[in-house]
Amino acid sequence: MPILHSIIHRLDKPDGETPARLVPSREALPPSGALDDLLAGLNDAYHGKTKTWGRFGEDADAAFPEALARYLDDALDFATLTRELAERLVPLVDDHLPLGGHLLMVDHRQGEARYLILALLHHRQGFGIGDDLSVVPSRQLNLAQMPLAARLDIGQWQGGSPSHPYLSWTRDRGGKKLAEAFAEVLGAREQVDAPQETRTLLKAFSDYVEAEDLPEEASREKTETLIDYASDQASRGEPITLEELSELVDEQQPRAFYEHIRNSDYGLAPEIPPDKRTLNQFKRFTGRAGGVSISFDSHLLGAAVEYDADQDRLIIKKVPRALRDQLTGGRD
Repeated sequence: MPILHSIIHRLDKPDGETPARLVPSREALPPSGALDDLLAGLNDAYHGKTKTWGRFGEDADAAFPEALARYLDDALDFATLTRELAERLVPLVDDHLPLGGHLLMVDHRQGEARYLILALLHHRQGFGIGDDLSVVPSRQLNLAQMPLAARLDIGQWQGGSPSHPYLSWTRDRGGKKLAEAFAEVLGAREQVDAPQETRTLLKAFSDYVEAEDLPEEASREKTETLIDYASDQASRGEPITLEELSELVDEQQPRAFYEHIRNSDYGLAPEIPPDKRTLNQFKRFTGRAGGVSISFDSHLLGAAVEYDADQDRLIIKKVPRALRDQLTGGRD
């Protein structure tokens, strides 16, 4: 994960009464193993955050995309680019956060891709062991607390992909106004709702499995394939590519799932951002007793399937076609 440029500015606000102020760094950080490890930890922590996905707005009256383009054209140095952004973040800290923090910005490569990641980091008080084996206080960066953070896929932005949501930024629970103000500073426009898009994809997959009338074992294998792929993409901060997913789900018919999505009214783009929390909640309920075997996706509970706890009954509202044909002897 080669680091091209990195820097830390301080947005100083010691308490809720003191106005925030910028304490800028004049030059980029030198390379170090500690910085590499921090970037790896930052990426991991960021991928686990609730995020909004989108792109730079074409009509946005924001200075950051223009300044970023100048930086990439070598017309602006990294220290100036980041300092100007930090200056525009000071009012956000004043209006929405009780404390300031350190703004870390890193321009780096990951494989063939190039990313810019930024995060406002806070410290937490911890403990360490001194040379004399005594307990000593130790301040540490708290990567779990990240009120302002964003990640840009520079290559996708420069390539002008019409569907790829190449920009994401944090949206902490209860921090809607802060997220909106942050997006305005970045010049960003929300493109997709990641949790909703992920739920729609899982619904499309469940419909596909039902339509294909797959055996339970095959259904389970395909479900695991989808979750493994989507979770891996989420961990790397990459979108789910529907064609690539379709090839993984069914190697014998690599376009079957993709065509199922395209031919139905799901409204999914060719690439969608995965939401890790939604993926973690997706599972199948399975049970077997007395010659009866039942299995269904968790999101169907309360919709196509109902459980009456008082009577201990499972009510199936939509009987699979193949089962219905067996029950009716093929009669309509």
